[in-house]
Amino acid sequence: MPTGDETSQTVAGYFAGGETGSSVPANAQVSGIDKISFADDTKSTLSATLTTTVFGAAGFANSGVAGFVAAGHQETSSGMINFSRIDKITFPADTKSTLSATLTTARNYAPGLANSGTAGYAAGGYGSDYISSIEKLLFSGETISTLSATLSATGQGKFGLANSGTAGYVGGGVGHAGWTAAIDKITFSSDSRSTLSATLTTAVAYVAGYAYSNVAGYAGGGANSSNVKQSNIDKITFSSDTKSTLSTTLTAATSALNGMSNNLVAGYFGGGAVGSANVNTIQKLTFSSETNANISATLTNSLTHVAGFADSGVF
Repeated sequence: MPTGDETSQTVAGYFAGGETGSSVPANAQVSGIDKISFADDTKSTLSATLTTTVFGAAGFANSGVAGFVAAGHQETSSGMINFSRIDKITFPADTKSTLSATLTTARNYAPGLANSGTAGYAAGGYGSDYISSIEKLLFSGETISTLSATLSATGQGKFGLANSGTAGYVGGGVGHAGWTAAIDKITFSSDSRSTLSATLTTAVAYVAGYAYSNVAGYAGGGANSSNVKQSNIDKITFSSDTKSTLSTTLTAATSALNGMSNNLVAGYFGGGAVGSANVNTIQKLTFSSETNANISATLTNSLTHVAGFADSGVF
Protein backbone atom coordinates (compact mmCIF):
# COMPACT_ATOMS: atom_id res chain seq x y z
CA MET A 1 0.00 0.00 0.00
CA PRO A 2 1.11 3.61 -0.46
CA THR A 3 3.20 5.17 2.26
CA GLY A 4 4.25 8.70 3.10
CA ASP A 5 2.15 11.85 3.09
CA GLU A 6 -0.52 10.81 0.60
CA THR A 7 -4.13 11.71 1.30
CA SER A 8 -7.30 10.18 -0.05
CA GLN A 9 -8.37 13.46 -1.62
CA THR A 10 -9.33 13.10 -5.27
CA VAL A 11 -9.78 15.98 -7.64
CA ALA A 12 -9.67 15.69 -11.44
CA GLY A 13 -7.73 14.62 -14.48
CA TYR A 14 -7.38 16.44 -17.78
CA PHE A 15 -7.01 15.48 -21.44
CA ALA A 16 -5.86 18.39 -23.63
CA GLY A 17 -5.46 18.95 -27.36
CA GLY A 18 -5.30 16.04 -29.76
CA GLU A 19 -5.86 15.16 -33.40
CA THR A 20 -9.24 14.35 -34.94
CA GLY A 21 -7.87 12.80 -38.10
CA SER A 22 -9.73 15.29 -40.27
CA SER A 23 -8.15 17.23 -43.11
CA VAL A 24 -5.54 19.92 -42.47
CA PRO A 25 -5.16 22.62 -41.53
CA ALA A 26 -8.08 23.99 -39.54
CA ASN A 27 -9.90 20.98 -38.19
CA ALA A 28 -7.15 18.36 -37.84
CA GLN A 29 -6.31 19.35 -34.27
CA VAL A 30 -8.14 20.76 -31.25
CA SER A 31 -7.22 23.15 -28.45
CA GLY A 32 -9.93 22.04 -26.03
CA ILE A 33 -9.36 20.64 -22.55
CA ASP A 34 -11.66 17.98 -21.07
CA LYS A 35 -11.79 17.47 -17.30
CA ILE A 36 -12.68 14.17 -15.61
CA SER A 37 -13.96 14.50 -12.04
CA PHE A 38 -12.50 11.61 -10.06
CA ALA A 39 -15.36 11.68 -7.55
CA ASP A 40 -17.96 10.49 -10.07
CA ASP A 41 -16.11 9.95 -13.38
CA THR A 42 -18.04 12.72 -15.12
CA LYS A 43 -16.60 14.87 -17.90
CA SER A 44 -16.81 18.62 -18.37
CA THR A 45 -15.02 20.86 -20.86
CA LEU A 46 -13.06 23.89 -19.70
CA SER A 47 -13.88 27.33 -21.04
CA ALA A 48 -10.11 27.87 -21.17
CA THR A 49 -8.30 26.38 -24.15
CA LEU A 50 -4.69 25.80 -25.12
CA THR A 51 -2.93 28.68 -26.87
CA THR A 52 -3.40 26.94 -30.21
CA THR A 53 -4.59 23.66 -31.62
CA VAL A 54 -1.93 21.05 -30.91
CA PHE A 55 -1.39 17.31 -30.72
CA GLY A 56 1.42 15.10 -29.52
CA ALA A 57 2.12 17.43 -26.56
CA ALA A 58 3.60 16.39 -23.21
CA GLY A 59 1.40 16.73 -20.14
CA PHE A 60 2.46 16.76 -16.47
CA ALA A 61 1.27 18.37 -13.24
CA ASN A 62 2.38 19.92 -9.99
CA SER A 63 -0.54 18.47 -8.06
CA GLY A 64 -2.61 21.00 -6.16
CA VAL A 65 -1.02 23.85 -8.11
CA ALA A 66 -1.12 23.54 -11.90
CA GLY A 67 -0.94 21.29 -14.93
CA PHE A 68 1.35 21.93 -17.89
CA VAL A 69 1.06 21.12 -21.60
CA ALA A 70 4.42 21.41 -23.34
CA ALA A 71 5.59 21.19 -26.95
CA GLY A 72 3.58 19.17 -29.47
CA HIS A 73 2.89 20.07 -33.06
CA GLN A 74 0.36 21.28 -35.57
CA GLU A 75 -0.17 20.23 -39.16
CA THR A 76 -0.87 23.03 -41.60
CA SER A 77 -1.36 23.23 -45.35
CA SER A 78 2.28 24.29 -45.65
CA GLY A 79 3.72 21.60 -43.37
CA MET A 80 4.24 20.63 -39.75
CA ILE A 81 5.03 23.14 -37.01
CA ASN A 82 6.71 21.89 -33.83
CA PHE A 83 6.24 23.91 -30.65
CA SER A 84 8.45 24.66 -27.65
CA ARG A 85 5.66 26.56 -25.85
CA ILE A 86 4.42 25.57 -22.38
CA ASP A 87 0.80 26.27 -21.39
CA LYS A 88 -0.17 26.27 -17.71
CA ILE A 89 -3.60 25.31 -16.31
CA THR A 90 -3.86 26.72 -12.79
CA PHE A 91 -5.80 24.60 -10.26
CA PRO A 92 -8.55 24.90 -9.10
CA ALA A 93 -9.65 27.86 -11.24
CA ASP A 94 -8.76 25.99 -14.45
CA THR A 95 -7.47 29.14 -16.09
CA LYS A 96 -4.81 29.00 -18.80
CA SER A 97 -1.66 31.10 -19.10
CA THR A 98 1.48 30.64 -21.18
CA LEU A 99 4.92 30.54 -19.56
CA SER A 100 7.65 32.91 -20.64
CA ALA A 101 9.98 29.90 -20.42
CA THR A 102 10.00 27.53 -23.38
CA LEU A 103 11.62 24.19 -24.08
CA THR A 104 15.12 24.43 -25.50
CA THR A 105 14.14 22.13 -28.38
CA ALA A 106 10.76 22.21 -30.12
CA ARG A 107 9.47 18.64 -30.21
CA ASN A 108 6.42 16.43 -30.59
CA TYR A 109 5.35 13.02 -29.26
CA ALA A 110 7.49 13.53 -26.14
CA PRO A 111 6.11 11.98 -22.94
CA GLY A 112 5.69 14.12 -19.84
CA LEU A 113 6.17 13.10 -16.21
CA ALA A 114 6.51 14.95 -12.93
CA ASN A 115 8.17 14.90 -9.54
CA SER A 116 5.19 16.71 -8.05
CA GLY A 117 6.11 19.70 -5.93
CA THR A 118 9.50 19.96 -7.61
CA ALA A 119 9.69 19.64 -11.40
CA GLY A 120 8.19 18.32 -14.61
CA TYR A 121 10.07 16.61 -17.43
CA ALA A 122 9.61 16.24 -21.21
CA ALA A 123 11.72 13.44 -22.66
CA GLY A 124 12.67 12.46 -26.19
CA GLY A 125 10.28 13.05 -29.06
CA TYR A 126 10.83 14.34 -32.57
CA GLY A 127 11.93 17.77 -33.79
CA SER A 128 14.00 18.07 -36.92
CA ASP A 129 15.14 14.53 -36.05
CA TYR A 130 14.56 11.96 -33.32
CA ILE A 131 15.51 13.31 -29.89
CA SER A 132 17.05 11.73 -26.78
CA SER A 133 17.35 14.85 -24.61
CA ILE A 134 15.38 15.39 -21.40
CA GLU A 135 14.17 18.86 -20.43
CA LYS A 136 13.18 19.86 -16.89
CA LEU A 137 10.73 22.56 -15.79
CA LEU A 138 11.50 23.64 -12.23
CA PHE A 139 8.10 24.47 -10.72
CA SER A 140 9.37 26.98 -8.16
CA GLY A 141 10.75 29.44 -10.74
CA GLU A 142 9.15 28.04 -13.89
CA THR A 143 12.58 27.84 -15.50
CA ILE A 144 13.79 25.27 -18.03
CA SER A 145 17.05 23.34 -18.07
CA THR A 146 18.33 20.38 -20.08
CA LEU A 147 19.67 17.37 -18.21
CA SER A 148 23.16 16.11 -18.96
CA ALA A 149 21.60 12.63 -18.93
CA THR A 150 19.82 11.49 -22.08
CA LEU A 151 17.51 8.61 -22.92
CA SER A 152 19.15 5.32 -23.89
CA ALA A 153 17.52 5.55 -27.32
CA THR A 154 16.23 8.45 -29.39
CA GLY A 155 12.58 8.37 -30.19
CA GLN A 156 8.98 9.45 -30.12
CA GLY A 157 5.79 7.83 -28.88
CA LYS A 158 7.25 6.69 -25.57
CA PHE A 159 5.27 6.47 -22.32
CA GLY A 160 6.12 8.58 -19.28
CA LEU A 161 5.13 8.04 -15.63
CA ALA A 162 6.58 8.76 -12.21
CA ASN A 163 7.03 7.41 -8.73
CA SER A 164 6.90 10.98 -7.47
CA GLY A 165 9.72 11.90 -5.11
CA THR A 166 11.85 9.01 -6.35
CA ALA A 167 12.06 8.41 -10.09
CA GLY A 168 10.43 8.75 -13.48
CA TYR A 169 10.14 6.04 -16.12
CA VAL A 170 10.16 6.45 -19.91
CA GLY A 171 9.77 3.45 -22.23
CA GLY A 172 8.94 2.08 -25.62
CA GLY A 173 8.86 4.35 -28.66
CA VAL A 174 10.37 4.45 -32.12
CA GLY A 175 13.57 6.21 -33.20
CA HIS A 176 16.83 5.71 -35.04
CA ALA A 177 17.14 2.13 -33.78
CA GLY A 178 13.55 1.27 -34.69
CA TRP A 179 10.90 0.15 -32.19
CA THR A 180 12.06 -0.51 -28.64
CA ALA A 181 10.79 -2.25 -25.51
CA ALA A 182 13.41 -0.62 -23.28
CA ILE A 183 12.45 1.21 -20.06
CA ASP A 184 14.64 4.07 -18.83
CA LYS A 185 14.60 5.32 -15.22
CA ILE A 186 15.35 8.94 -14.28
CA THR A 187 16.37 9.19 -10.62
CA PHE A 188 15.07 12.56 -9.42
CA SER A 189 17.65 13.18 -6.69
CA SER A 190 20.49 13.20 -9.23
CA ASP A 191 18.64 13.59 -12.54
CA SER A 192 20.61 10.59 -13.74
CA ARG A 193 19.35 7.95 -16.17
CA SER A 194 19.66 4.17 -15.95
CA THR A 195 17.99 1.46 -18.03
CA LEU A 196 16.03 -1.35 -16.41
CA SER A 197 16.83 -4.97 -17.13
CA ALA A 198 13.05 -5.41 -17.38
CA THR A 199 11.45 -4.50 -20.71
CA LEU A 200 7.95 -4.07 -22.07
CA THR A 201 6.21 -7.23 -23.30
CA THR A 202 6.29 -5.88 -26.86
CA ALA A 203 8.37 -3.22 -28.59
CA VAL A 204 5.75 -0.52 -29.15
CA ALA A 205 5.36 3.15 -29.97
CA TYR A 206 2.50 5.51 -29.10
CA VAL A 207 2.02 3.72 -25.79
CA ALA A 208 0.62 5.46 -22.69
CA GLY A 209 1.41 5.28 -18.99
CA TYR A 210 0.45 6.40 -15.49
CA ALA A 211 1.39 5.57 -11.91
CA TYR A 212 -0.23 4.17 -8.77
CA SER A 213 1.42 6.29 -6.07
CA ASN A 214 4.74 4.76 -4.97
CA VAL A 215 3.53 1.24 -5.77
CA ALA A 216 3.63 0.68 -9.54
CA GLY A 217 3.44 2.16 -12.99
CA TYR A 218 1.28 0.88 -15.85
CA ALA A 219 1.95 1.10 -19.60
CA GLY A 220 -0.81 0.18 -22.04
CA GLY A 221 -1.54 -0.09 -25.73
CA GLY A 222 0.59 1.21 -28.57
CA ALA A 223 1.49 -0.23 -31.97
CA ASN A 224 4.36 -2.48 -33.01
CA SER A 225 6.65 -2.18 -36.05
CA SER A 226 3.95 -3.72 -38.25
CA ASN A 227 1.45 -1.12 -36.98
CA VAL A 228 -0.48 -3.83 -35.15
CA LYS A 229 -2.26 -2.18 -32.24
CA GLN A 230 -1.85 -3.69 -28.78
CA SER A 231 -4.23 -4.26 -25.86
CA ASN A 232 -1.85 -5.50 -23.16
CA ILE A 233 -1.11 -3.55 -19.98
CA ASP A 234 2.35 -3.96 -18.46
CA LYS A 235 3.03 -3.23 -14.78
CA ILE A 236 6.34 -1.92 -13.42
CA THR A 237 6.63 -2.62 -9.69
CA PHE A 238 8.62 0.29 -8.27
CA SER A 239 10.17 -1.51 -5.30
CA SER A 240 11.98 -4.00 -7.55
CA ASP A 241 11.80 -2.35 -11.00
CA THR A 242 10.38 -5.60 -12.36
CA LYS A 243 7.77 -5.92 -15.09
CA SER A 244 4.69 -8.15 -15.20
CA THR A 245 1.74 -8.21 -17.58
CA LEU A 246 -1.81 -7.89 -16.26
CA SER A 247 -4.42 -10.51 -17.05
CA THR A 248 -6.79 -7.64 -17.79
CA THR A 249 -6.32 -5.74 -21.05
CA LEU A 250 -7.49 -2.54 -22.68
CA THR A 251 -11.11 -2.67 -23.80
CA ALA A 252 -9.78 -2.67 -27.38
CA ALA A 253 -6.36 -2.80 -29.01
CA THR A 254 -5.48 0.91 -29.06
CA SER A 255 -2.55 3.10 -30.06
CA ALA A 256 -1.90 6.84 -29.78
CA LEU A 257 -3.77 7.09 -26.47
CA ASN A 258 -2.60 8.88 -23.34
CA GLY A 259 -2.94 8.39 -19.62
CA MET A 260 -3.32 10.12 -16.27
CA SER A 261 -4.02 8.92 -12.73
CA ASN A 262 -5.66 10.03 -9.51
CA ASN A 263 -2.62 8.35 -7.92
CA LEU A 264 -4.39 6.28 -5.26
CA VAL A 265 -7.51 4.70 -6.74
CA ALA A 266 -7.42 4.44 -10.53
CA GLY A 267 -5.66 5.33 -13.75
CA TYR A 268 -7.34 6.50 -16.95
CA PHE A 269 -6.47 6.04 -20.63
CA GLY A 270 -8.10 8.54 -23.00
CA GLY A 271 -8.72 8.51 -26.75
CA GLY A 272 -6.50 6.77 -29.26
CA ALA A 273 -6.97 4.84 -32.48
CA VAL A 274 -8.80 1.51 -32.68
CA GLY A 275 -8.50 -0.09 -36.09
CA SER A 276 -8.54 2.79 -38.57
CA ALA A 277 -10.78 5.05 -36.46
CA ASN A 278 -10.10 7.52 -33.68
CA VAL A 279 -12.11 6.98 -30.50
CA ASN A 280 -13.40 9.15 -27.64
CA THR A 281 -13.29 6.32 -25.12
CA ILE A 282 -12.02 6.80 -21.56
CA GLN A 283 -10.82 3.61 -19.88
CA LYS A 284 -10.40 3.22 -16.13
CA LEU A 285 -8.05 0.76 -14.42
CA THR A 286 -9.01 0.25 -10.77
CA PHE A 287 -5.76 -0.30 -8.89
CA SER A 288 -7.14 -2.46 -6.06
CA SER A 289 -8.46 -5.13 -8.43
CA GLU A 290 -6.42 -4.32 -11.55
CA THR A 291 -9.55 -4.46 -13.64
CA ASN A 292 -10.07 -2.17 -16.63
CA ALA A 293 -13.36 -0.92 -18.14
CA ASN A 294 -14.72 2.00 -20.15
CA ILE A 295 -16.47 4.70 -18.16
CA SER A 296 -19.73 6.17 -19.49
CA ALA A 297 -18.19 9.63 -19.94
CA THR A 298 -16.31 10.19 -23.19
CA LEU A 299 -13.98 12.83 -24.61
CA THR A 300 -15.65 15.71 -26.43
CA ASN A 301 -13.99 14.57 -29.67
CA SER A 302 -12.61 11.31 -30.99
CA LEU A 303 -8.90 12.01 -30.68
CA THR A 304 -5.41 10.60 -30.90
CA HIS A 305 -2.30 12.02 -29.23
CA VAL A 306 -3.99 13.97 -26.42
CA ALA A 307 -1.92 15.23 -23.48
CA GLY A 308 -2.89 13.85 -20.07
CA PHE A 309 -2.23 15.23 -16.59
CA ALA A 310 -3.97 15.17 -13.21
CA ASP A 311 -4.58 17.15 -10.05
CA SER A 312 -4.75 14.19 -7.70
CA GLY A 313 -4.64 16.14 -4.46
CA VAL A 314 -1.66 13.95 -3.52
CA PHE A 315 1.81 15.37 -3.02
